[in-house]
Amino acid sequence: MIDLRKKIIKYVKKLNSTNLSALRSGNISIRASTNGINGFLITPSGIKYNNLEPKNIIFISESGLFENEKTQPSSEWKAHRDIYLLKKEVKSIVHCHSVCATAVSSFRKSVPAFHYMIGIAGGNDIKCAKYATFGSKELSLNITKSLKKRSACLISNHGQVAVGNSLEEAFELAEEVENLCNQYINCLRVGIPKILSKKEMERVLKRMKNYKKRR
Repeated sequence: MIDLRKKIIKYVKKLNSTNLSALRSGNISIRASTNGINGFLITPSGIKYNNLEPKNIIFISESGLFENEKTQPSSEWKAHRDIYLLKKEVKSIVHCHSVCATAVSSFRKSVPAFHYMIGIAGGNDIKCAKYATFGSKELSLNITKSLKKRSACLISNHGQVAVGNSLEEAFELAEEVENLCNQYINCLRVGIPKILSKKEMERVLKRMKNYKKRR
């Protein structure tokens, strides 16, 4: 699994370089298995991205057992585990505290279809998970609820989470969500934007299926 560990480190550093998260905030995981045990690899807690080594990336089983009890995994590992259990097709998860997504999440409201690209997250809005203390089981439940029929959501007063069939896909989706939140904030500076109808978003979502295949 050394290659997967290196890949996580590569992309978690990109959280800094793309301004999706600063210093050590946010976390990334990839579904994995070892010795016949299914689980996932995830970034550790409290280590700056630039200081990460492959040995710091932690394997956690689906039952919640850590590979190395001496190194603590990200505080949000429960959410990652529950997402993988809920969405069998998901291979990777990116959680970050990107500036605009975090700002919008503080209003604790879903982002409506002010732009058709909202459909990239899987529906006619980007839902916002209810607030709960970070790292708690309650927050994990809130996140998984908001990700039903969605591939990304905001987390109230916290940030965003994006999932995908690969780390590349999940990371790109996180960038898309941040960009949409930036656009939405700018819309609100002008006034209340016109929202696309459900009927129109149904057409958009059908086209999005082919759009994603070409990505």
